Amino acid sequence: METTVKTSTGSQIERRKSRKKPGWKRLMIYIVLILFAIVNAYPIIWMVINSFKSESEFAVNQFGFPREFVLENYQNAWEIANFGVLFKNSIFICVAATVITVLIGALASYFLSRFSFKMNKFIYTFFIFGMLIPIHATLVPMFILMRNLGLLNTPITLLFPYIAFHLPITIFILTSFMKAFPKDIEESAIMDGCGIFRIFWSIVLPMSRPALATVVILNFIYNWNEFSFALVLINDPAFQTLPLGLANFAGQFTTNYGAQMAGLTMSLIPIIAIYLMLEKEIVKGMTAGAVKG
Repeated sequence: METTVKTSTGSQIERRKSRKKPGWKRLMIYIVLILFAIVNAYPIIWMVINSFKSESEFAVNQFGFPREFVLENYQNAWEIANFGVLFKNSIFICVAATVITVLIGALASYFLSRFSFKMNKFIYTFFIFGMLIPIHATLVPMFILMRNLGLLNTPITLLFPYIAFHLPITIFILTSFMKAFPKDIEESAIMDGCGIFRIFWSIVLPMSRPALATVVILNFIYNWNEFSFALVLINDPAFQTLPLGLANFAGQFTTNYGAQMAGLTMSLIPIIAIYLMLEKEIVKGMTAGAVKG
């Protein structure tokens, strides 16, 4: 009896110790994540707070809360930068480039991951090699090519570089995700009479929603914030995107920082909205990977 009591008490002590260790580890992880979130969120919060300050108050107090909220900064930002046209151009370019990139990348990833053919590894390596090319080193060749094709200063000018330079990362992520699918699903679909494209559209794409959400966010954020190609390939104000319009706040000698912060705050809203819409799919992908691992 004494030995059983000792073993039971010893096991209880070991359980308590085992419970305490993960608790401390979890607490440390939470502390690190909270600090990381504060460091990343502070510039955004600072930008939003300063968007409500006047120029004189911004020059005197850049880190405190505004004494009086100046809502005219948002109106001035909308009028000075012509935000209506800029938003329309940016939304058109970002949505079109993202949709085309994801569709082409998903279709290419499906064939590269689910089919075995002679040039499979070579084509996959060819796409992955595109990730090693510095994008901004191609600005001059891209400008010459667009000029020879007569595509400078057109609504679709930026679609070509945005699609071309984001296909490699899109194919890399989707191919890695689709390779983990069991082939039993496709075999059963073929037995039911489904074709290749029906399997791709009705089975593979719905199963790839977490990876597709990640790819959509990456493509949209890059296309929304891209400045270099837009600066080189677009000169007509009617086709300029949002980053080019935000540069209009910087004058030769002075800068309206309040209106500039207001413009940056407005330009951040679509990115946050896209992320919030696709957040659940990203979390599903992370948890699915954790369960598999």
